[in-house]
Parts: sequence; C-alpha cells; structure tokens
Amino acid sequence: MKLNFVKNTKRNVIAGAVNQALQLLFPFLNRTLFLRLLGPEYLGLSGLFSSVLGVLSLAELGFGTAIVCSMYKPIADDDQDLVCAYLRFYRTVYRWVGSIVFAVGLCLLPFLRRIVHGDIPPDVNLYILYLLYLLNTSASYFLFAYRNSILSAHQRNDVLTNIRTALMIIQYLSVFAVLILTRNYYLYVFVTILFTVIRNLWVMYETKRLFPYISPEGDLPPDRRNRVVSDVKSIFLHKIGYVISYQIDNVLLSACLGLVAVAAYGNYYYVCTAAAGIPALIYSSMSGGFGNKIHTESREKVFLLFMHICQLIGIIVIWCSAMMIALYQPFIKIWAGHNPGLIQHFLTPVLMVLYFYINQSRQALLSLKSGASLWREDQWKPVAGGIVKLLTCLLLIKILPDEYKLDGVILSTIIEYVFVQIPWESHVVFTFFLDRTQSKAYWRHQAFFLLTAVLACTATWSVAASIPLEGIPGLLVKGIAASLFSGTLLIVLFRKELSVILKKVMNTK
Repeated sequence: MKLNFVKNTKRNVIAGAVNQALQLLFPFLNRTLFLRLLGPEYLGLSGLFSSVLGVLSLAELGFGTAIVCSMYKPIADDDQDLVCAYLRFYRTVYRWVGSIVFAVGLCLLPFLRRIVHGDIPPDVNLYILYLLYLLNTSASYFLFAYRNSILSAHQRNDVLTNIRTALMIIQYLSVFAVLILTRNYYLYVFVTILFTVIRNLWVMYETKRLFPYISPEGDLPPDRRNRVVSDVKSIFLHKIGYVISYQIDNVLLSACLGLVAVAAYGNYYYVCTAAAGIPALIYSSMSGGFGNKIHTESREKVFLLFMHICQLIGIIVIWCSAMMIALYQPFIKIWAGHNPGLIQHFLTPVLMVLYFYINQSRQALLSLKSGASLWREDQWKPVAGGIVKLLTCLLLIKILPDEYKLDGVILSTIIEYVFVQIPWESHVVFTFFLDRTQSKAYWRHQAFFLLTAVLACTATWSVAASIPLEGIPGLLVKGIAASLFSGTLLIVLFRKELSVILKKVMNTK
C-alpha cells in the first residue's frame, strides 16, 4: 500500500498547527500559575522529576522506534498478518518495560535527596511526589501506548494529535482549577495521571475504529524478531545519547545549583521548545511518509523531496530564530520579572537561539535516517556525543562563574552537536543511503542558510532593539516590527525557492 504523502501530510500539519497553538498557550499559563501560586521551587521539582523519569525511559530500549520503522515495509506490501504480529510483540515488550521502569524507579527512592541542592518546599514530601510521577510514567506501558505505533506507521499522526489536543484543553483547565482553588501539588499530579489513562484508552478506541483489521495477534517470525532486536541494540545506544543530551541537564543543575536554577533553565528552554514546534509541524507530519517512500520510490526522488523539505524547514527555522533573538529577553523579563533569580543575562538567549537553529536544521536529515532504519551504522554516535556533552558540561559548570554556569549547560550541547552528532549522522546518510555527490549539494544548502540566518538574526535584533518601549506594549510592538521585517526579508530572499518548494512538495504523490 502506497500512502498518500500529500493528503496525510496536510492533515497532520493542520492537526499539528492547532495542537501547537495550544501547546504554546496552556503550558505557558501552567508555568505562570506555578510561579505565581506555588513558586519556582515547585516548578524546579516538576522539571527535575521529569528528567529523572526521562532517564528511566531507557528501559524502553528503543523498541517503539524499531517497531514503527519495521512496519513501513509490511504496510507498503499490504502484509496485514505481519503488522499484527509486530503489534503483539510490541505489546509484550511494553508490559515488561513498564515493570522494569517501576521497579528501577523504586530503587532510586533512597537517592532522591542527594540530587536536590539546598532546601525543598516545606509542605512537600519528596518521596510521595516522586512516586506519583513514577506511577504516571509507568501507566502508559501497562495500558495501550503500544497502539500508537499503528497510527505513526500509517502516517496518521493527526489522529494522535487531535486526541492530545482535545484532552490537553480539558486537562489544563482541570489543573488550573486545582492550582487556583487548592494550590495542592499532589492533587495537580493526580489529575495528570488520570488524563494519562484516559489518553491511552482513547488511542485504543481510535486504532480499533480506523484499523479494525489490525490487532495484536500472531507470532513474529524469528528472522523478523532478530531484526528488531538488532535494531533495538543500536537504537538503545541512541537513547542513551538522547538522555544525556536532553534529560541530564536538570539533574546536574539541581545537584549543583538548586531548584531555582532548574526553574530558570526550564523557562528559557520552554520558549525554545515552543518555537521548535513550528518546524516540527513539517518534519513530524512527513516522517511516516518518508518511511513509505523509501520503499516505494527511487533514491533520487527521495533525495529531491528531502532537499525541498530541507529548504522549506530552513526558511521557517531562520524566521523563528530571528523572532527569538529579538523577543527572547523582553519576554522573559515580563514573564518572570517578579522573581529576578529566573532572569539570566543576554548570553543565555543567544546560546538558546544558536542551539535551536543547529538542532532544528538537522531534523529533516534525522527523519530520513530514521525512515531508512540507519541505526546500526551510527550506533556509537550518541554514546560518543553523550560523553562529550557530559564531560564538557561538568567542566564548564566547574570553571565558569556562577552567573554563567547555566550557559555552560547550553554550550555543552551545542559543542556536542557541532563536533560529534551532525558530522557523524550526515556521514552515515550520505554513505549508506545517498551518495557523496548529493552530500555536496546538502552542505552547500546548509552553509548558505547558516549565513542567511546570521544576517537575518542580527538585522532583526537591531530593529527590535531600536524600539524604546518596555513592558507588554513594547513586546507587542517589537514583535510586530520583527515579524514584518524578518518575514519580508525572507520572502524577498527566497521568493522563487518558496514557490518551487511548495509546488514540488504539495504535488508529491
């Protein structure tokens, strides 16, 4: 079965756009209420526990990614029995994973106090709160999270997104009421657990409705099982690198600087994550289609589509970067102005924008690599990158002055990406799937877009900085000016490219 790339991409983008708008609004209101009603220490605890349990997600080993990638070919071949066998295998694995996550999580209880520097809120029992977070993390594994793979492999992320959007509205309204009326952190976490259960039950219902012929039954042939296990071994190493790159930051900040530093970092990182959702609408909506096209189209056609997507994402990322550099610090000052400890100097948003640009510019390449199942070819990349990140991070935290230690965490990730991750993953894609001639075209594109990004960011920041207004009126005026200036600049520079890219991508069948 050849999936309709354009149709699926369009509805994924529409669903994702609505979800992203709400993802900007509700988490922002949630963090604001946390800061105003409970304080930065509570926000720091939330970030810390999320990171600790993110480390425990290593127990999943990468089976989810391996199963989805393994489903691409049987779906393309209309082999429903094999898809069902994969799903049954996945269900069994996830039940074991849930048990392991919960057991290992319990073993970490005696060490919790050691990773929190300084005092904790007096009305919080660190251990009870952690157990609630652990229960929320484990619940999905025991329910129907494995059914997400059906939708992802069929490029129907719009269904998952719509479920998340609907429940997000109800969940956040519920937790807002809890925070405002009771200011009870335990009740807040309990409501979160309840909606985790509801979300998994809803996914189960939708997958049965849309794909009634797919159910967890049948035995996976030994060669297929061995292939998945082989992929998992490589993906697990990728997950180790991911955990070190993304989840360890809050743990190090908590242990070295305290919960307020975790909250400050979380605020800056939240803005970066929110902006990242814009280009993510493109590459996440196309990921399943990439996997399908790899098995149904020539590699030359795949490369041409890949380059068009790189150009489209590149233009979006440049615009987002320009807007961020212009508005980052004014926004943070308004948002967290009542607590000076949460406001960093100008270097922090500059590094965050640089991190954002570098990370987002590689996502199309990562989507292609994932669709081609190139896991074993760079299985040691994330481990090497993670080691570089961890050692660099510890070194910078140790040698930098206190006011720059948080910047050291961000800079360590940038160093990891530039010197390890990006060179390695591009080498793999252009050696084992594409060729070196195509590599030259890709790197010319990246160099040109980087230069354009530097010029656009510098010019947009200058425009916004020249506006003397402060506060919310100043933020609005600067935002309008930055948007008009950067948008016009990019349209002028890429007018022809945008026309060709949109025509090519939207005409891809």
